[in-house]
Amino acid sequence: MKRFLLGLDIGGSKCAVALGCIGGQDQRIALLAQARFATRDFPAPQDCLAQLCRLAAELLQEQQLGPDALAGVGISCGGPLDSRRGLICSPPNLPGWDEVPVREFLAQHCPCSCPVYLQNDANAGALAEWHWGAGKGCRNLLFLTFGTGLGAGLILDQRLYCGSNDQAGECGHLRLAPWGPVGYGKAGAFEGFCSGGGLAQLGQIRARELQQLGRPPAWCPQLADLPGLSAARLAEFALQGDAEAREIFRCGGEYLGRGLAMLVDILNPECIVIGGIFSRAEPLLRPAMEQSLRAEALPRSLSCCRIVPAALGDKIGDYAALAVACGDSLLPGQ
Repeated sequence: MKRFLLGLDIGGSKCAVALGCIGGQDQRIALLAQARFATRDFPAPQDCLAQLCRLAAELLQEQQLGPDALAGVGISCGGPLDSRRGLICSPPNLPGWDEVPVREFLAQHCPCSCPVYLQNDANAGALAEWHWGAGKGCRNLLFLTFGTGLGAGLILDQRLYCGSNDQAGECGHLRLAPWGPVGYGKAGAFEGFCSGGGLAQLGQIRARELQQLGRPPAWCPQLADLPGLSAARLAEFALQGDAEAREIFRCGGEYLGRGLAMLVDILNPECIVIGGIFSRAEPLLRPAMEQSLRAEALPRSLSCCRIVPAALGDKIGDYAALAVACGDSLLPGQ
């Protein structure tokens, strides 16, 4: 029997609505339609949520589905949030979203008469990769975002683990070094070394050094170029063989391995799925990552853990929100 699901992905740069259908013996998901818009076009929470509801109604109408056809609505959003009460609680990338009762708003304005579920984006990504991606079939799985920031979603003993108040998995706040790029408000943090912003900071530090030595790098030839330097630009040059750019990713890979070693030793997962930048720059990061892991992690724990890039690609935000919409229906024994 087919079930229709609606997923809403709320992000700092873009928001999206996805309509999916799940069914069959293996509960596969099919993405039927999606729509998206820039968050800056609707900066006020109520306006943004109203736009999401309008787009949801349009997608249902296009597919000739009534509100009663939906089995669930899932919301994926950056934390912090309160999944039990359905509140978004001042995420750093969503200014003004303070204690926003998103589940209550959608229950009143969204064209549906089904349960509405809320999870942070790392948890949602973990569910998606566990149900349909690189971690399918795992009992213990970690998913790392490795994008604008760094967070983890934890599947432990085939259940999503959220912690006491939805703060589980905030590995980006771990301090890996007494100095270093700033991430999650902390110098030398895991997020500082392993995120888009962190890699850009490493590039800026090295570019300043090279410019002072009279050897400005091709990827940042002038001091005026420093603010616009991005991890994507560094990766472009590194993949073309630029030695200095490759060294920045080697450094990021080294600290990625150090952070993963802590997670491997504490949680003993069988699979770690890494999305975002890792999916696109794995050859630049993996060698140093594996070297650090071998040096830092317990060999017995590491021996049963595979580390792989996310499989859902650029559509992971859509699938993540749809995975949240499933509620507990896809958990073993349900």
